[in-house]
Amino acid sequence: MLPGDVVTTSASPTPAASLPVVIIGAGPIGLAAAANAAERGMGFVVLEGGPDAGAAVGEWSHVRLFSSWSELADPAARRLLDGAGTWTAPDDDAYPTGGEWRDAYLHPLAALLDALDGGSVRYDSRVVGVSRAGRDLMVDSGREGDPFAVHVDGPGGRERLLASAVVDASGTWTSPNPLGADGYPALGERENAARFTYGIPDLRDPAVAARYAGKHVAVAGKGASAQGVLIGLAQLARTDSATRVSWLLRRPSVGDAFGGGDNDQLEQRGKLGQDAKAAAASGLVTNVTHFRTESVATQDDSRLTITSVDGQQVTDVDEVIVVTGFRPDFGFLSEVRLDLDPALGSARILADQIHPDHHSCGDVAPHGHRELTQPEQGLFLVGMKSYGRAPSFLAMTGYEQVRSVMAALDGDLEAADRVDLVLPETGVCNGAGAFDDPDAVALAGGGGGCCGPAPADVAPLELEPQLLSIGSPVAVGVGAAPAGSEETSSGCCG
Repeated sequence: MLPGDVVTTSASPTPAASLPVVIIGAGPIGLAAAANAAERGMGFVVLEGGPDAGAAVGEWSHVRLFSSWSELADPAARRLLDGAGTWTAPDDDAYPTGGEWRDAYLHPLAALLDALDGGSVRYDSRVVGVSRAGRDLMVDSGREGDPFAVHVDGPGGRERLLASAVVDASGTWTSPNPLGADGYPALGERENAARFTYGIPDLRDPAVAARYAGKHVAVAGKGASAQGVLIGLAQLARTDSATRVSWLLRRPSVGDAFGGGDNDQLEQRGKLGQDAKAAAASGLVTNVTHFRTESVATQDDSRLTITSVDGQQVTDVDEVIVVTGFRPDFGFLSEVRLDLDPALGSARILADQIHPDHHSCGDVAPHGHRELTQPEQGLFLVGMKSYGRAPSFLAMTGYEQVRSVMAALDGDLEAADRVDLVLPETGVCNGAGAFDDPDAVALAGGGGGCCGPAPADVAPLELEPQLLSIGSPVAVGVGAAPAGSEETSSGCCG
C-alpha cells in the first residue's frame, strides 16, 4: 500500500490493524502526533483543511509567543529533523513569532513527514465526518472491531478513507466565540460583521493600523489575546490622539485580568500582563466593566451602539475587536461516541483542572491516553481541542499527550502510561470564582494554595513599540491562545 492509499472498494471488510492512523490537523500537535507515529514505524495520514502546515498559525503570524523554542518543538519531531541533517535548530532560549514557528519548524517537519514511507500529509483536505465503517452512531454490534470511516472534502472532491484510529488535533481556531453574552452572536452582530475583527489584528502593518487609527475601537475579552490588542491600540493612541479604546469586560472588575505578573513561571506571559496593565492604566483605555453584550445597532451616523443586557451602552463605536476565546467544533464527530464535560466541551476528566472559573493556577496533572480516550475506542481528542473552551493550553501539554496516545495505539502501554508533565504556573489562584463576585479571585498569596505572593501594583509604564506577545491561539496552543497558545491559543495550535 502506498502512503495515503487508504480508500477501500473491496466488498470484504478491511482489517483495522492494517490501516493507518488518521490525524486531523497539521498544526503543532497534529504534526507531533505524526512524528511519534513515524518514530514507531506506524502508518499515518495527516489531513489539513488549510493550504499548508500550520495554516491557522499563519493567521496570527505577527504574534510573538510567550513560550520559548525549547518548549515549542516536540521531542520526537526534533529527533526526526536532526536525523535528516537538513534542519538548523533555532536557539532554544529565543521566543519566535507565529510566522517563525511555522516557517522554521512546522513547514520543514511536515515536508519530512510527507516524504517518509508509510506517511502522508494532505492539504486542502477538510474532514467533514468520522464514523465506524458501515455503522452509524446507534449501532452497537461489532463496533469496536471495525475501522473508522473518515469523510473528507479534498482537491478531488469527497473521499472516504479508512483508518485504524483517529487522532483529532484540529484545534479550535476556526470557531471563535462571539461577542454576545448568551454564547450566540449578539443581535446585530452578524449584520454588522464588516466592523468586526475576531482575533489579533497586526497593528504594525500600516494598512491594518489605518483601519483603527482615529477611530473609537471597542475590545471585548480579557485573556492574553485581548491584552495584546490593548497594548497595540494604546501604542496607536499615543501617535494618533483621536483614537479611543473601550475595553468591554463581562465581570464587575478587572480582577485577575493581568495574570500573575512576576509570579508567572512563564516570564513573557507575566510581562504581557504587566504591559497590558500599564496600557489599561495609561488613560488611553476606558474600562467598561460588568458589560455583557445583548445587541449591536447602527446609529444614524453609521457608527455602532453596543448595549449590555442590563441596559448599559457604549456609543459611537467605529470598530469592534472580539478576543473572547474559541470553542471546539464537534459537528464532524456526530456519528461517533463522545464523553465530554458539559460546560467546557473538554475531555471530561480534565475539566476540574482547567476550568478558568475554578482553577487558574496553570498546573494540570500529567495526563495521556487513559484520560483522553473516548467511548469510541481508538478515537482521541488531543491538543487545544482536548481542553474545549478552556484557554490555558500549552504546546508542551499536547506534545506529551500525543506521545502517550501513539504509544498506546502501538500497544506499548508501559510507555503510554509513563506520563511526565510539569507545567509553569500562572501566579493566579482559584480562578474567577462566582461570575458576579469581584472579590472571588485570589492572586498568589491571597488565599490560594498553588501560588506565591501577590505581585505589587504596577505603575503605568511607557509603552515602547513591540510585537504583541501571546502564547499560541491557539491553534492556539502554546502559552495562551491567540485568543485563547493558547486561549488558544491555539486554538490555533491543536
